[in-house]
Amino acid sequence: MSEKCNGNCSECSSDCAEREIQKEKPHKLSKIKKVYGIVSGKGGVGKSLITSLLSVGMSRKGKKVGIMDADITGPSIPKAFGLIDKAEGTEEGILPVSSETGIKIMSVNLLLDDVTSPVVWRGPVIAGVIKQFWQEVIWGELDIMFIDMPPGTSDVPLTVFQTVPLDGIIIVTSPQELVSMIVTKAVKMAEMMKIPIVGIVENMSYFKSDDGKIHMIFGESRLEEFAGDNKLNIIGRIPIDPKIAEACDKGNMERYNGEVINDISDNFLKLIQK
Repeated sequence: MSEKCNGNCSECSSDCAEREIQKEKPHKLSKIKKVYGIVSGKGGVGKSLITSLLSVGMSRKGKKVGIMDADITGPSIPKAFGLIDKAEGTEEGILPVSSETGIKIMSVNLLLDDVTSPVVWRGPVIAGVIKQFWQEVIWGELDIMFIDMPPGTSDVPLTVFQTVPLDGIIIVTSPQELVSMIVTKAVKMAEMMKIPIVGIVENMSYFKSDDGKIHMIFGESRLEEFAGDNKLNIIGRIPIDPKIAEACDKGNMERYNGEVINDISDNFLKLIQK
């Protein structure tokens, strides 16, 4: 720390080791109690699915829930919840779209005229949109916000980590050893940014056939080993279930009643209440 340092990082442009990242405040009409990011170093492991399942589970427990879809170039949350209406704005800010059961959702697909239009933006522009979703959207009162993050450890995850006062993150992985190696990068990024890790969820963990047999489609699970090596709590395992896929495709996530929702929601709630 410099001898001239007055301890006010907001007035300083220095990049010293002691400099603290100044988190941004949400919109003045937003009161958000807890914020959790859903992350993974790998794409296609099911971050949006886990975000949806946890959101539905917490909503069923009486919590006021919001979802920020931070996967700007590959948004899928509106589809999973069957949202058709577009987000609207007022002089005070942007209004999120509410799902069938009242989950508040903001996604770039709720702003585009054509949801199939590609978002061909450079990193700084995407990072700016993320900041707008946090600062200019009127979320109202939320008990929990989940942020569905894009894969990787670059611009957007870094923007979220530096801008939003996260209370923790949930790591998503799948059984393949290659995935575990890449997901470790996300774990290490969280540690570097001093973001608490609530726990880990393994998606596509197994398939249960009609005769009750368990089939490890992607090989034996290494969840306990991976969690132990990285000192992570296990939130749960999500099976390969055609009913979950159907619920996502038809926009009926809030009508899906599989036991997995209760299991991961109960475990998540226990961990954040410790």
